[in-house]
This record gives sequence, structure tokens and C-alpha cells, in this order.
Amino acid sequence: MGNKKMKGLAQQEQSLATKLLLPTFLILLLLAAYPLIQVFYTSFTDKRFAGVNKTNFIGLKNYQKLLSFTIKEIDPKTQRAIDVLPRRPIRFKELSRINIFGKHYIIGASDVEFIKSIKDTITFSFWSVLLETILGLIVALVVNSNFRGKGAMRAIMLVPWAIITVVSARMWGWMFQSTRIGFFNSLLSQLGIGNGNISFLTNEAWQMPSIIAIDVWKTTPFMALLLLAGLQVIPGSLYEAAEVDGAGKIRQFFSITLPLLKPAIAIALVFRTLDALRVFDLFQVLLSTRRFSMASYNYAQLINYRNMGMASSIGVIIFILIFGFAITYIKMLGVDDE
Repeated sequence: MGNKKMKGLAQQEQSLATKLLLPTFLILLLLAAYPLIQVFYTSFTDKRFAGVNKTNFIGLKNYQKLLSFTIKEIDPKTQRAIDVLPRRPIRFKELSRINIFGKHYIIGASDVEFIKSIKDTITFSFWSVLLETILGLIVALVVNSNFRGKGAMRAIMLVPWAIITVVSARMWGWMFQSTRIGFFNSLLSQLGIGNGNISFLTNEAWQMPSIIAIDVWKTTPFMALLLLAGLQVIPGSLYEAAEVDGAGKIRQFFSITLPLLKPAIAIALVFRTLDALRVFDLFQVLLSTRRFSMASYNYAQLINYRNMGMASSIGVIIFILIFGFAITYIKMLGVDDE
């Protein structure tokens, strides 16, 4: 009798829990699933943003236009890109050229800007996250040590992160001015480096390093904060025991700090990498249409060209890329096992 009564109570609690969770589940379904399904559907149409024309279902044409590639052999002495790349039914433009065993090939893409935006976003994410992790770890180790003014230092280091991205981007845009009015051109000119007219944001070679430098300045404090939280939970008794055993600071770092900090590093890497892959503000404010990230190209298609169907297709591709990357990344770092 006692067991039956306990089972009955357990079933009642389970039923009550299901009823209490049902409204939350329905709200999540409305807030997350419905917009996602709507974007997926729109990506298969030629819908125009704020347009009055009839919307047609066009299948995979948006994806075909975004992701089509072709490789053709070319004689660089007698042929141009326009001579070898197909122009119908999709017009291909030159993306890059390669040389394999003396033969020249040209790679064409139907949407060169989108392919470049994927490459630039991945390059930006890799270098910015790498530098932020290294610098963030150094800052976290410094502010975790005992010295006077430690509290003030922790507050000051968060100032760049607290500034709104658009404001900091505009501020750095002024400092990167291509004349001596800009802080960096003025500084380099006084040091005798350069001619005082370096085009940090218009010269293609300087654009990516400049954008990465701004993001590292702004987001390193965030990484330091996450890593500092990981350092705070490492017991001090481990370091005392290591000192008794004669282990130096470097040995303590690689034998105690780094292994125990691995979960915090893994979580910080996942957060920052996924955030970097969605970068929009810096590219939009500083480079506008001169160079795109995936998100800013999506914005340009929707707002500048009103191609809502195409913009939805880009949104779906970004979603799939980030989702796949996140799953792979989390598995590789072992975050779900920690």
C-alpha cells in the first residue's frame, strides 16, 4: 500500500510539473520557433522588403546564387576572366586565381562579396579570439594577485567593455584617420614611421588588422573577467603545497593553474567565438560597404537592396554555419563533459 501511494504521489508531481512547464514551452515556441520557421520559408521566395509586388516561391535559387562556384583553366596572357567564366544562367565573377603545376586556374563565384564576407568573418574571429584569450589570461593573472589598488584596477579594466560598440567604433575611427589629424598617423609621424597618411580603414591590407585591434581592445576585459572567475575558485592550498614541494611559479602555472582553468577557458572561448562570428557593429560603422562581415552583408541585402528573400537565405546560412561550428567546437573543447 505504501509503495502504491508513493508512486501515485510521484505521478501527481510529474503531472503538475508538466502542466507548469507547458506555458513556458508554448512561449518559447512562439518566440523562437515561429520566427525561425518564417525566415526559413522566406528564404525560398523572392520577397521584397517593404514591397507591394506578389511574392513567388523560387525554391533554392537564392542559395544557388549565394553559393555557386566554378573553376576554369585560363591563359593569363591571352584570356580575361570574362572570357572563361560562365555568364548564363548565373553570372560568375572572379574570386581568385591559383597556379597548379604551371597551369593557371580561375575560381569564379556567383556572389563574390558573400564568399569574401565568410572568409573575412572567420579570419576576424580566429585572430581576435586568439589575442583576446592570451591577453585576457595575462590580465586575469595580474589582477588575481595581491597588490594595493586591486579593486580599482578590476573596475578600470572593464571600462572599454562597458562602452557601447558603436561609440567605441566611431572613437577609433577618428583615431584611425588617414591624415595627421588621426592619433595613430600623428604618433607614427612623430616617431619617424610612415608618411603620416596611412589609410587604416580604406587600404584593404590595413582594414582587417585595424578592426581586430579595436575588438581586442574592447573585448579583452570580458575575457579577463571570465578567466578571473575561474582563477578565484582554485584553492590556495594547492599553491602552498606546491611551494613546499619546491615548485616554481612557472611549474605551478602549467601544473595547477592551466589544468584547473581549462573549463573557464573553454567556456570563454565558446562565448567569444560565437559572438565574433556574429560581428556586425564594427564592420558596419567603420567599413560600411567597403568590406562586409556575414552579418553586415545580410543587413546590406535587406536594407540597401530590399532583397528580403536573399537576406533570409543569408540568415539561414549564418545560422547553420554557427550552429555546426558551435556543436563541433563544444565537442572539441569538451565543455559538455566538464
